[in-house]
Amino acid sequence: MSESTSKASDAKVVSTEPLMIKDARWTRLVLTTYKDPLGKQRTWEHAERTTRPKDSQVDGVGIVAILQKSSGPELLLQKQFRPPVDKAVIEIPAGLVDAGESAAESAVRELKEETGYHGVVSEVSPIMFNDPGFCNTNLNMVHVKVDMSLPENQNLKPELEENEFIEVFSLPLKDLYAGCKKLEDEGYAIDARVGTLAEGIELARRWKL
Repeated sequence: MSESTSKASDAKVVSTEPLMIKDARWTRLVLTTYKDPLGKQRTWEHAERTTRPKDSQVDGVGIVAILQKSSGPELLLQKQFRPPVDKAVIEIPAGLVDAGESAAESAVRELKEETGYHGVVSEVSPIMFNDPGFCNTNLNMVHVKVDMSLPENQNLKPELEENEFIEVFSLPLKDLYAGCKKLEDEGYAIDARVGTLAEGIELARRWKL
C-alpha cells in the first residue's frame, strides 16, 4: 500500500507489554502522598509527562483552527491512529510546546507542520488539564483563524515527521455534534477536546444561548 493511499484506520496494534521505567521516554508513573481535607494521609498513583520545557507552564497546545469559508465557518480536524485506544481518532491539531516558545507561537508552528495551513491567533485559553485524576498533562487551547482566500492556504504542504500519518479534513461548526456521532458510528474514536467543543455548540443551540 502506498503512502498516498494509506489511511489512519489502516494502522493496528500488534502487541502490548509492560514498559520498564528506565525505557520510558515521554512519561513516568509516580505515587504521591497527600493529606485529604480531614487531615488523613492518603496516596495517589498517577502519571507525569517528562517533556515539559522548564520555561513553560504547559506541555502543549490544542488548536481550534477555524476555516473562514464563504459557506460558513468550519473546524479543522484530523484523523490519526492512536495506539493506546487501537483506533483512528478524530482530533484537533495539537502538539508539544518547544523550549522558549509561547503557546501562540507553538500553535501557529504546529498548525503549519501538521496541516500546511497558515493562521492567525485570536485567543489563548486558560490552562486546562486533560485528565487530572490520572496525569498532570496540561495545555492551552489556542483559537486560530485561517483565511482561505490567502494564496498560502491554497496549495497545502504539511511538514510531517517520519512517524506521523495525519489525514486532514473539516466540518461545518453547525454540524459538528452530528458529525461526531456519524464518525463514531463509522468506527472512529472521538478525542475529548473535539467532543467537548461539539457538546458546547449543541448546548448553546438547545438552550438558545
